[in-house]
Amino acid sequence: MPTVCLFTRDLRVHDQPVLHAAAEQGDGQVVPLFVVDIAIEGYRVPNRARFLAESLADLDAGLRDAGAGLVVRWGEVAAQVAAVADAVDATAVHVAGDVSAYAGRRRRALEEALGDRELVVHDAVVTVVSPGTVTPASGDHFKVFTPYHRKWAGLEIREPLDPPEDLRLPAGVRAGDVPAPADLADGPTAPDLLPGGERAARARLDDWLDRIDEYARGQDLPARDGTSRLSPYLHFGCLSPTEVARRAGTESEAAVQFVRQLAWRDFHHQTLAAVPRAATRDYRDRGDRWRRDDDEFAAWADGRTGVPIVDAGMRQLHHEGWMHNRLRLITGSFLTKSLYLDWRLGARHFLDHLVDGDVANNQMNWQWVAGTGTDTRPNRVLNPITQAKRYDPDGAFVRRWVPELAALEGTRIHEPWKHRGSHDLDYPEPVVDLEQAGAAFRAARGA
Repeated sequence: MPTVCLFTRDLRVHDQPVLHAAAEQGDGQVVPLFVVDIAIEGYRVPNRARFLAESLADLDAGLRDAGAGLVVRWGEVAAQVAAVADAVDATAVHVAGDVSAYAGRRRRALEEALGDRELVVHDAVVTVVSPGTVTPASGDHFKVFTPYHRKWAGLEIREPLDPPEDLRLPAGVRAGDVPAPADLADGPTAPDLLPGGERAARARLDDWLDRIDEYARGQDLPARDGTSRLSPYLHFGCLSPTEVARRAGTESEAAVQFVRQLAWRDFHHQTLAAVPRAATRDYRDRGDRWRRDDDEFAAWADGRTGVPIVDAGMRQLHHEGWMHNRLRLITGSFLTKSLYLDWRLGARHFLDHLVDGDVANNQMNWQWVAGTGTDTRPNRVLNPITQAKRYDPDGAFVRRWVPELAALEGTRIHEPWKHRGSHDLDYPEPVVDLEQAGAAFRAARGA
């Protein structure tokens, strides 16, 4: 009898445990199903809408190569899945486990809607290691990354699964009608958004593994292409994090550092799984009484703060739907610790633009940089000028994204307000005095 494979954030055919198990149980007769639930805010964000639509089209092509195709339905997930399961008299529905509050509600709704039909939830599909696998001697989750990583790195990672063959859609089921981006969201996308889909993901992974040694030298230098840019593909599941970890290996220091980032990703998922409220509330309450200044927030969001490295990062975000990790730290610290504005404002803005916007990683990284999360030095303030001179020493990154400052030479570009005498700069004064802001933040924290 047929089964249903419900795709969520695992839009691939390579190393796809959910599809593999569903096909095995159904003896190849399976309904590969994706439900467009318009209640999900992420579907209404143009960048992610386009990436999702391209990923679904590519998934459909991969499934057709295997003999089936993607079945698309619109509406409330549990009701649509139950209707499909009833129509084909499915024995079971298979789905990947996930940690968001939405995923939890979806699972409970599926259990109720399916009645006597079996719901099989697969762990370690969205992550390398599922939440709850790596735990401390006391407590339900690790609160600090280093001991978590020590245990994580000691686990044996399973072998990736081959893509399926000889899939068959049950009689009367038609594949197709994959949504176009405009069906999901209105509005323009970032001009240089990465293409969605498993084929693009695997091509980028192949290219990255050929030059992974660059990671050790260039991971913190935003002007260099020294990072993988695989995060959007991991977020949508166009790539298996398990396969990425296996293929990267541990043969070089650069590979070890890169795989460590996958462990960070798993760490944030286990944190949110254990403390779901951390998606919207402080993981550790620091007693903050965040300021409210709409003009300063708008300056930050638009890349017009008068601090070049911050503005460069925000402009990259708007142009690419992606931001270099070092800039995520710098722009996040500036918003929360220099402007002392609520981390939730920044997290929301990032989710509106980042194609890799992921509740676990986005929210927990924002909490880390705000000092309300798992950072063991919660009151540290990243001085953006010091950071810029260290990680963009010749100003190449700032010149690319803040061209109105291109006439300034060397590190002078990072402090343009000191050099206005010799240049007519169409660039604002800083919205805040960095030294005074850092002192005010530490005073507010009682540090």
